[in-house]
Amino acid sequence: MTSQSPTTLNPFAPSACECRRRRAATRSKWIMFGFCALLVIPLLLILVDIFVKAAPVLSLEYLWQNPVNKGKGGGLWAPLAGTFYLVIGSLLFVAPVGIFAAIYLNEYAREGWLNRVISVTVTSLAGVPSIVHALFGLGAFVLGMLPAINRLIADPNDKNTQWEAGLLTASLTVAVMNLPVIITSAREALGAVPIAFREACWNLGATRWQTIRTIVLPNSFSGILTGIILTISRAAGETAPILFTGATFFKFVADSGWEKIFPYNPGEPFMAMSMHLNIISNQISQMPEVMKFGAAAVLIALILFVNSFAIVLRLWLRGCKRW
Repeated sequence: MTSQSPTTLNPFAPSACECRRRRAATRSKWIMFGFCALLVIPLLLILVDIFVKAAPVLSLEYLWQNPVNKGKGGGLWAPLAGTFYLVIGSLLFVAPVGIFAAIYLNEYAREGWLNRVISVTVTSLAGVPSIVHALFGLGAFVLGMLPAINRLIADPNDKNTQWEAGLLTASLTVAVMNLPVIITSAREALGAVPIAFREACWNLGATRWQTIRTIVLPNSFSGILTGIILTISRAAGETAPILFTGATFFKFVADSGWEKIFPYNPGEPFMAMSMHLNIISNQISQMPEVMKFGAAAVLIALILFVNSFAIVLRLWLRGCKRW
């Protein structure tokens, strides 16, 4: 009685060539995993080191208290509040301008050389260093816009009524810096909506704006919102644009009342987390190391929270789509 070959016993058994391909695929997978681990593990070690060294000062009192003795005694409320209002102010300018610009470029502008030039320009502006945006904000808003505002609303004989470089100029500078990111993300979100949705509306007699307002924008809302939220972390972490346009290391802030909740006017200097961290890390002598790591940990936690919220929100909104 002759023995049967393995292929006769199991006709679905992989061939020798298929086994080699599977082994090669498995090796490639583990090699790629190793490269990813080389990127992630050092980042995790850095984060763990920062938060462990910052743990002795992290508390609600540390966050709620104003900086004491140039930051040597702790306190982060004033720079935290300044960062919050900086982000809100920049979003008030960049969100509507960026979204409407993306709508025009994606829905109204004809495909041609001009549209392509604008697209390339917007993409290129996203890679411009922040120091260039800072110099633009200094020239356009601090040296150009503020004198015009003071001529209109300020009393030339009363310096208290004159606006200085502050929240307004810094917010506009950060908005200009984030504008290419908003336009690009909004265009991608609008372009992801199937053209069949638009054609169905047009066939029913809807105008172009009605189609955009009722069909395109609701179905691209998740992508647009994600792009907007992700610019928050960039606005909160940049130092150069606000260094030239209104941020300061120290600004007196009340310890109680509404003046603590709303500590800054648009036309006066303000404190910000990125600026505060930069100064206490490099320019204040005898600064306790734990205070440096405490400020860094709070800023990192803020940015990680915003990015994580954006990811969760995007996944939830995508799950709500019906196509």
